[in-house]
This record gives sequence, C-alpha cells and structure tokens, in this order.
Amino acid sequence: MIKTEVKMNMQAGRIRRLWVAPWFAAFSLLLAVAGWPLTAQAAKIEYHFKAWNGPELRVFLTRPVGLAPDRPVVFVMHDASRNAVELRNQWHDLAIEHDFLLVVPEFSQKEFPGPKQYEQGNVFDEKGAIRAESGWSYAAIEAIFDDVLSRFEMSVNTYSMYGDSAGAQFVQRFIFHVPAARVDRIVIANADWYMMPDFDVAFPYGLGHSAVDRNELEKGLQRPVTVLLGEKGTDSDNDRSRRAPELMAQGPDRLARGQVFFDAARTAAEQLEVPFNWNLETVPGGGQENRLMAPAAIPFLLEGH
Repeated sequence: MIKTEVKMNMQAGRIRRLWVAPWFAAFSLLLAVAGWPLTAQAAKIEYHFKAWNGPELRVFLTRPVGLAPDRPVVFVMHDASRNAVELRNQWHDLAIEHDFLLVVPEFSQKEFPGPKQYEQGNVFDEKGAIRAESGWSYAAIEAIFDDVLSRFEMSVNTYSMYGDSAGAQFVQRFIFHVPAARVDRIVIANADWYMMPDFDVAFPYGLGHSAVDRNELEKGLQRPVTVLLGEKGTDSDNDRSRRAPELMAQGPDRLARGQVFFDAARTAAEQLEVPFNWNLETVPGGGQENRLMAPAAIPFLLEGH
C-alpha cells in the first residue's frame, strides 16, 4: 500500500496533516462534486519496492502538486544512520521550491547491516567472490527509477543523484560500478573517505581487486560530477570517520580527503586521456549539516532544467 501525507485547505478551514490511503483520489473527487474547493500542497509518499533481485525497500518521496512529467527526478542517498524518512523531510521544501520529484530509498540496517552491504555495494559475497550485478545494492537505483517513471507517469530519461557522508560513499562508487546508469547529474558531498581511482590501491580504498575495470573508470571520469565539500570539514575532532591507515593516507579530515580524491580523479583522466567533467566546490560554513549542504547542491543537481 502507498501512504501519502498531504495538506489540504478548504473553505471550512484548515484541516490537520493526515495519512491517507489510495482512496484519497476518490475522496477528493467527492469533495469537488460537493462544492468544496480543495488546494493540495506537496504530497509526502511512502511505498514498498520489491521489483528487483534484493530485499524489499521502503522508498520515501516528495511529489510537488502539479508536477509535470518532464520535471527532474532526484535521488538522495541516506548516510550510515539509515535516516531515509528524516532525509526526505529535510529535502521536502527544496523539492517543492525547485519542482522536482524527490526519491529517497531506504537500505535498512536489518537487510544491509554494514558498509559492505550498503555503500560498498554488496558487491562481494561472504567468500570474497564478486556477486552477480543484480544482487548489488547499486542495482536497486535503476530499478527504482523505472518504477517511479511508471508509477508517477514521468517522461524523463535521466535522473540526478546526491549523497552526503556514507551516502556520498554510495554515490561515488555507484558511478564506477554502474557505467550504464541513466544518472546525468551527480553530487558527492562530504564523504568520510573515498574509493580512489587507483588500481594499485586495494578495494574499498581503491580499485585494486574490485569489480571496476579500466573502461568503467574512464566512463565514470567523464560523467558530470560535483565533489561538494563543507568548509568546516577540517574539524577532525568532530569527524566520526574511521582512522584506518588507508583512510588517513587520503588526508587528515573530510575536506582534505575530498580535495585529494578530486585531484586523483583529474590525474587519472589525464593519464587515461579522457575528458574530465568533474568540478570541485566548497560550501562556506558548511560541515556535516544538511541545512547548508543540500541547498548548495541544488544548482548542480538541476543544471540544465
């Protein structure tokens, strides 16, 4: 069942926010016939997604009222806390203001209990062998995109994608592991650490012994990617990221690691002689707070729309 949260204004006064089931459309029609003018605001939607070769996922969305079929679809990936509903609520007003379909899938702790299962893609099985791609956590994104196109009658062919912290780790690995993905705008914000574009560094810190080959690396480097860093990412005391030697080799804090990652990607593109379509941006005063990072990401996610 799809659950939809709406706000309604009627002549008799403002009614409270409430949850409604699919019969809401019929209820709205009855109100209109009865002469009750109804102006709906953006809907908050939740549904369960099963149409892929993985566990059932909850998907949280915001769909602005009157959203045209050709408006952008934006995926936002949650962090390690798996705060999908909270993240959808934080992005809700931005979706309304900029008129896009917001999609926040939830990879639960129960089904995806750690970094290997979530942001590192569930690429390897318990014996260290590479799984079939249909079993990767990355595979859910393209399947959900097809589902929302059909479910909400959207006509777009591509989507944008944003991730912060562990969500950024998901996104930055996704672009190399899924070269045929229909994502055309990517923002990697404040990742704790990175999969460096280097085959001499072992996965998950690099591409050595990974599922990514040279061709997939080349394609990822040519995608329109923005590495978005918070100016306050230098605060190591508040940095909750790991302290493994491989991580610290990338830099002392999130800001430094993001700069090192971007420079390494640019160097890799030069060595491979492929166009480099990434850019590096810093958010003044930004840290790990979504209230500053999310608005700063909007121009890069919606460029051309």
